[in-house]
Amino acid sequence: VGGLSGPLSQYPAEHVFAPVTEYDTKAFENFLKYTRQQGLEVTSPSPGDTWTVGDASVTVLGPQKAYEDTNNTSIVLRLDYGETSFLFTGDAERDAEADMLEAGAALQADVLKVGHHGSNTSTSYPFLREVAPEYAVISVGEGNDYGHPHEETMSRLRDADVTVYRTDLQGHIVATSDGESISFAVQKNAGVPTNPTQGAQADHYIGNINSKVFHRPDCSGLPAERNQVEFANRTDAVNAGYTPCGRCKP
Repeated sequence: VGGLSGPLSQYPAEHVFAPVTEYDTKAFENFLKYTRQQGLEVTSPSPGDTWTVGDASVTVLGPQKAYEDTNNTSIVLRLDYGETSFLFTGDAERDAEADMLEAGAALQADVLKVGHHGSNTSTSYPFLREVAPEYAVISVGEGNDYGHPHEETMSRLRDADVTVYRTDLQGHIVATSDGESISFAVQKNAGVPTNPTQGAQADHYIGNINSKVFHRPDCSGLPAERNQVEFANRTDAVNAGYTPCGRCKP
């Protein structure tokens, strides 16, 4: 909600949706302020509500009920365009996922926006099996303090053979649908492994002589070449006093 005041102050909207219409934070107050400056009021949609965006249709799938955990109150949206489909889950966690499953929501989608930045509290096995996406996009801050995306979530996506795109590694991610197929374009690191198997050994490792951190050779956070030192294996890096990179997890 903290990011919504900017666009609402600059661009006209026809409708503004949120799971709640009141919340006691400065960010939410600013969100309401700019909504009302447009002569609009925030409305809370219900599961089953639909509307169109161009030739695409949008369906509300959640939240199915009220929750104490605000993450679970996230509005969950399904977008269908031709034969292609996208599922946007916000920060919805396991409880909200289970309730959508129980309600028989139409969850299957080609593209899943992974819940809660890849936290292990979201994207449960039952939910992922029902969505059965071909692609997943994780919106997550680079080097964030939460450790997102969590390895448990990445493992579930590997088990489901899902192709993963990540904003922390690839920057802006654009999915384009022609109604029959979906293509992706990324801002950077198009060839970087976005979901390597945990513990897979690289043929060598790169250390940063300044930070004393070592990386996989394909890590997006490699230091400048003048600050690099090469290790033949992980053990050599650790024995030299280097710690593993939190991003590529060597």
